[in-house]
Amino acid sequence: MFERIFEKPFQPVIFYLYRFPNSPTVMKILAIVFSLLFSLGSLEAQFTLKGKVTDPNGEPLAGVSISERNTSNGTYSAEDGSFTIDLSSIDAVIVFRYTGYATQEVISDGRSEINIAMFTVENLLDHIVVVGTRRTNRTQTETPVPVDIINIGQLSQSTARADVTSLLNYSAPSLNYNKQSGSDGADHIDLATLRGLGPDQTLVLVNGKRRHQTAFIAVFGTRGRGNSGTDLSAIPVQAIDRIEILRDGASAQYGSDAIAGVVNILLKKNVRQLSADVGFSGYYDKKYNPAFNDEVIEYGIYETGDTKKMDGLLYTAAVNYGLPLGSRGGFLNMTLNYANQGKTYRQELDGELPFNIYRRAHGDASLSGYGAMFNSEVPVRDNDRLTFYAFGGYNSKESDAFAFTRNFSARPERFPTDGPDLIEVPGIIRIGSDEDPYFNPHIQTAVKDVSFAAGLRGVFGNDWNWDASNNTGQNDFHFFGDKTFNAGLGPNQTHFDDGGFKFLQNTTNVNFSRLYLNVMSGLNVAFGAEFRYENYQLYAGEEASYANYDSLKASGSQGFPGYQPDDEVNANRSCLGAYGDIELDLTDRFLAGLAVRLENYSDFGFTPNFKVATRYRAAENFNLRASASTGFRAPSLQQINFSSTFTTVQGGEIAEVKIAPNYSPITQAAGIPELKQETSVNASVGFSWKPAMGLTVTVDGYLVRVKDRVVLSGQFSAGDPTLNPSLTSALQGLKVSLAQFFANAVNTTNKGLDIVVDYSRQMGKNRLHALLAGNFQDMNIDKINVPDLLDDTDEHRLTFLSDREQSFILASAPPVKLALNLEYGYDRFTIGTRLSYFGKITLLGYGEDGLGINPMVPTNADPNTYVPDAYVYGGKLVPDIYAGWKINEHLNLSAGVDNFLNIHPDLAYAPGASEWAFNNETGGPWDAVQMGGNGLRVFTRLALTF
Repeated sequence: MFERIFEKPFQPVIFYLYRFPNSPTVMKILAIVFSLLFSLGSLEAQFTLKGKVTDPNGEPLAGVSISERNTSNGTYSAEDGSFTIDLSSIDAVIVFRYTGYATQEVISDGRSEINIAMFTVENLLDHIVVVGTRRTNRTQTETPVPVDIINIGQLSQSTARADVTSLLNYSAPSLNYNKQSGSDGADHIDLATLRGLGPDQTLVLVNGKRRHQTAFIAVFGTRGRGNSGTDLSAIPVQAIDRIEILRDGASAQYGSDAIAGVVNILLKKNVRQLSADVGFSGYYDKKYNPAFNDEVIEYGIYETGDTKKMDGLLYTAAVNYGLPLGSRGGFLNMTLNYANQGKTYRQELDGELPFNIYRRAHGDASLSGYGAMFNSEVPVRDNDRLTFYAFGGYNSKESDAFAFTRNFSARPERFPTDGPDLIEVPGIIRIGSDEDPYFNPHIQTAVKDVSFAAGLRGVFGNDWNWDASNNTGQNDFHFFGDKTFNAGLGPNQTHFDDGGFKFLQNTTNVNFSRLYLNVMSGLNVAFGAEFRYENYQLYAGEEASYANYDSLKASGSQGFPGYQPDDEVNANRSCLGAYGDIELDLTDRFLAGLAVRLENYSDFGFTPNFKVATRYRAAENFNLRASASTGFRAPSLQQINFSSTFTTVQGGEIAEVKIAPNYSPITQAAGIPELKQETSVNASVGFSWKPAMGLTVTVDGYLVRVKDRVVLSGQFSAGDPTLNPSLTSALQGLKVSLAQFFANAVNTTNKGLDIVVDYSRQMGKNRLHALLAGNFQDMNIDKINVPDLLDDTDEHRLTFLSDREQSFILASAPPVKLALNLEYGYDRFTIGTRLSYFGKITLLGYGEDGLGINPMVPTNADPNTYVPDAYVYGGKLVPDIYAGWKINEHLNLSAGVDNFLNIHPDLAYAPGASEWAFNNETGGPWDAVQMGGNGLRVFTRLALTF
């Protein structure tokens, strides 16, 4: 009997309660049970922790949020920094959060008192980094290569710039980005360059996993010509914890596309915290906004009726929240965001340039978009022995930009007519002050971006770390023509589906690593393998977007002719790679590393690459570092397969340009060989130095030599009788005037120097932060790889990569870029200024003949006197100011003015030949250079945290 009772000790009690539910004995038993349960619940909350929170100088911090992770237990520090919190267990994880300071997590470990010193987020140079080293405990100053750590969330509070790309442009020394205008798609996508190289020569990671590129490829505009790249703006700023930028060649570590470096975006992990952000900004440009001129109708503002003197109005909203998952510290962090931005209109209004008949509505595109991002982890076993993780997101944006203006007197074949008479279409065709009818076609895009990654990581055996994951991403870029015509079709259809392209990438990888502490001063071994599949599709538009319905009329929709069935492609390839990586601390001071990577592509074959790196601690606060590596980049599927016809203005004439895919008979007739991989040699040397408390200095010099860079060639004329007849006849059959191609056209050398000086100090309620980031760089074209078939005449050699095309390559980054951020805070108030200097850039126009070969144009004074068609954009200093007020522990208000002196690039024309202005890529008063052409911008932003 007793054995049965002890086997099921509660069975008699349950039986008695069931048989005699209302007896006094039962009532006493229930009272005792509830009392015990209440006592146990009280005991769970009896672990009390107290302590004090201070800043790095030992001064108390009031209002610090203190919470136990995965519970509702929480409190705030008092005026003297003291706090008391009830915990649910003796080994609870306590999270300390305070605006302007880095979030910290501490395990109570049975202690009854913990004192903690917070440190400011601006000085992140001692943070552990993920990119650039595979050892898990390297800090930023210990790595053998330069790594920037950007707190993108805090940076966004001090500027009107609201997307990742533009924020990095003003905070990372050698990253450059310029907003395009009138660039057949480049208006709608944000592509950045690192160390003066192409956008697709920088690898982007999210949480350490390869991010897919956009399907778009830039064929028109200043930056990234002939390149694809990754659209960073598809990732909400509010979803990002921090961004790491590895400024060093890393193909041997991470694979293709890492010639210039790596951008690693780390997503937020916080839970039980709701943060929201709403913002407004707008441009107020009294110098070049036509709304300040009485003749605004000439510049297309009638299109929207927007005659406001503040344009480009941007409204943003975002919310982020994290939920705990499971009992082992798992989480699900989610972000939603929305943005809506209006157009800008910019023209030269002072009469320095003639009236712009080519782009009456020059300015930035409008944009409306929304997105979502999530990041999650669920530990399956304790002590990180096994963890499931997943992250991904969705982004959708629609944009509308103006194309080149069509005027009836110059090109009547582009208008709907009844015989010789124009058919006027209200709301689209307008009559200018010169009595000449004109219209401004619109180029619209719908861009959808989706990604999802999932994996398992853990520990097995004797401290072997492993990670296996699969990461899929797709970008769909769809074009539309609006408020335009297919002239042969007549006036009835004014909106066209122009087709577009998709790019999908799926990456599966597995990684292993182990740290041997007993080998010298520490040996970290890592190795792994990766399989990547890519697919690129180009799909045609509707027939009316490209067809010709009247041999006397222009084909397709004006502004952006649609992709044709002959352009369509569905191409794929795969890549299998393996790598090995070791880092050995030979002594406490001396580190050496070696990485080797082998990759095999299904379309162009095998490539091996290596990297060696070292760091020497010459003194306690002074580290020397250096690296050397080889690199590669496989030509993208976009570059191999892209096909298009687009419109340009050259030598004052509107013309159609055909870009044929690499395997096309047209390309072969031009003698362009099959694309092959780009290869590089990288070297860097530098140091990190902490001369005083709160002050860190890093200086790094670099050299990057790239062979066989894939760029767009110059433009060959269908009327050139010296070209291969099969080429010119094919162009004439397509009714295009010019053709250009993707080719391994050029070898370049980039040399440069990056400097970062960071100083932070806290004195009581006073806070001071100063950051100087600078890049000095120079690029040379070492060789132009002219194909044999075009190496027959000087004209063909010069056309293959014209002087004009060379100038665009050399101007991929300014020779000098400096950014100085000075910020002072007292208690709840912060004020700051940001001074950004962009060095001189020189670009070339097309010249009078439209060829871009030694381009020359006649002067205004004498048509027989010629000057170089060169546009010199002198160095410019752009100042920003901002202020912030922490209203309470939950609300933070900031406001300011970017570019408060309303600085613009110099106007784009050759001195003495202003009548040949607008003979540039955009057909406007500027190219896409330096700080852009929109001028002064005001903003305000409200951030909420609960």
